[in-house]
Amino acid sequence: MAATNDHPGERAAQDPVKLIAVCDTALSLDEVFRAVGDDAAGGTALFVGTVRNHDGGADVDALGYSCHPSAEAEMRRIAEKVVADYPVRALAAVHRVGDLRVGDLAVVVAVSCPHRGEAFEACRKLIDDLKHEVPIWKHQKFSDGTEEWVGAC
Repeated sequence: MAATNDHPGERAAQDPVKLIAVCDTALSLDEVFRAVGDDAAGGTALFVGTVRNHDGGADVDALGYSCHPSAEAEMRRIAEKVVADYPVRALAAVHRVGDLRVGDLAVVVAVSCPHRGEAFEACRKLIDDLKHEVPIWKHQKFSDGTEEWVGAC
């Protein structure tokens, strides 16, 4: 059977933004994955950003994220733009703030679409725009005792 765009499942869902949050507790992959479940989605892309043990050639011991009060609204604005540009069935994005350790989850985003290619593209657009536009700042603490603030996400 040939693929057509006549089926409602081939289009974006009515209200696909299912979960947008900035939180100070551990993030849950299961929560994000459940939020983007949709019977019409043939592809789900999930991105997980974790705290790594190095940056710019220096060892990272820990870091903290802080955000502007508008961060969650900005995440929603970006999510709605992704929804406008792709046939998103469901979308979720959560970002952690507060003190994190190496290996902790810092951000989790997921997108489900009718097909895998669309899901990958929409997920990449979502995380890239979140990192560049949402007012979340990272304060890195290095093993040598130095510290550094890094702009949005």
